[in-house]
Amino acid sequence: MPNAKEQARADALLADYGQTYAREADVKLRDTPQPLYQLLVLAHLLSARIRASVATDAARALFDDGMRTPKRMSDATWQQRVDALGKGHYRRYDERTATQLGEAADQLLEQYGGDLRRLREAAGGDVEECKRLLRELPGIGPTGADIFLREAQGVWPEAAPYFDAKAVQGAERLGLPKSPSAIARLVEEDEYPALAAGLVRSALDKRVADDVIAHADG
Repeated sequence: MPNAKEQARADALLADYGQTYAREADVKLRDTPQPLYQLLVLAHLLSARIRASVATDAARALFDDGMRTPKRMSDATWQQRVDALGKGHYRRYDERTATQLGEAADQLLEQYGGDLRRLREAAGGDVEECKRLLRELPGIGPTGADIFLREAQGVWPEAAPYFDAKAVQGAERLGLPKSPSAIARLVEEDEYPALAAGLVRSALDKRVADDVIAHADG
């Protein structure tokens, strides 16, 4: 069981930095095709070496321009995808990403009828197999698969608890337990995605960890 200091820090992290990246990108995550696809697009964008805020802005721009489903993404022109990414200031990787988004949408439509739940079914409840299948999609590498499953664990419970190496790095910075099973004991199961997002923010920005510790220990 977590000690009082660990619990206080986890509670402070959730309160101050526990917004999922999906929510930040205005994705209302459910186990249905459109929000799952939007999460995949967001995971793709977040996996680049770029600020998370830029990735979430770019995801919103793509969705605002109608590219909310694999079919709409596939039907959009390459230039339309580039332009939407530009609106979100996602410029360093925009041309390559625009190509990959189109290719991934085409592959998702061909293999799974545009429905990531079919990928989940193909994995048969095996998280490693799910990661492997996700990585077959253009633009989704190990980091993108981790991001997707960190957030999807809220609607795909077989993936939970999913606290990958980046989340564990954030836990270590906060003086929290470093094993996924021990981290999971800090919150209720429905809070795993929010805790994971907060831990990642702590890993990416030491100021987050310093603020949480000051809040919890002060």
